[in-house]
Amino acid sequence: MAVATGVTTETVSQWRGRFLKGRSDGLGDAPRPGRERTVTDEQVAESVRMTLEAEPRNATHRSTRSMAQRVGLSQSTVSRVWRAFGLQPHRAESFKPFTDPFFVDKVHDVVGLCLDPPEQALVLRVDEKSQIQALDRSQPVLPMMPGVPERTSHDYVRAGATTLFAALDAATGKVIGSLHRRHRTAEFKKFLAELDREVPAGLDVHPICDNCEDQAVPQGAGA
Repeated sequence: MAVATGVTTETVSQWRGRFLKGRSDGLGDAPRPGRERTVTDEQVAESVRMTLEAEPRNATHRSTRSMAQRVGLSQSTVSRVWRAFGLQPHRAESFKPFTDPFFVDKVHDVVGLCLDPPEQALVLRVDEKSQIQALDRSQPVLPMMPGVPERTSHDYVRAGATTLFAALDAATGKVIGSLHRRHRTAEFKKFLAELDREVPAGLDVHPICDNCEDQAVPQGAGA
């Protein structure tokens, strides 16, 4: 019996003794030691429902303290309920709906290029970062010494802004990038020309990029 049920022989002997002594009534759970439970299933269900459905009062986010006041439980109890049910009211994520009727087809093309690129082809993931602040400290950095950390001045000097265009080789991890003072179609074309110089001859190049902000991507450059 122990082998069939996956328990020890002592456990089988204990439950057989309880059955012989009290028949079916002997198989019920006996009262356990310790303090009786003070939070009911209904209170737990109500705190979960309020977390999911009720809007916070005079606040932008829910907190364990405010929820505890609304459902009549302690703050620590609400925290344990949230952890047990995987609730994280303090977090929020954004999403953007896609209206492109060819979105699914484009996803198939992009994923196919990344997972199974053609022979003699180079897949590049292109993106851009605009308005990068070029900052420098107002005083030279004092180097680290024994017992003294590196020290920098609290203020800095602005040296304008720059734009970074970069392409990631998905196969090797190599990044080809260039910095430009402005963020226009002309600068993006210069970046594409630099890519053409960097890429070995004889390879079919497949750049994957979106429509960069404030500029038009040349025909055929986007996926």
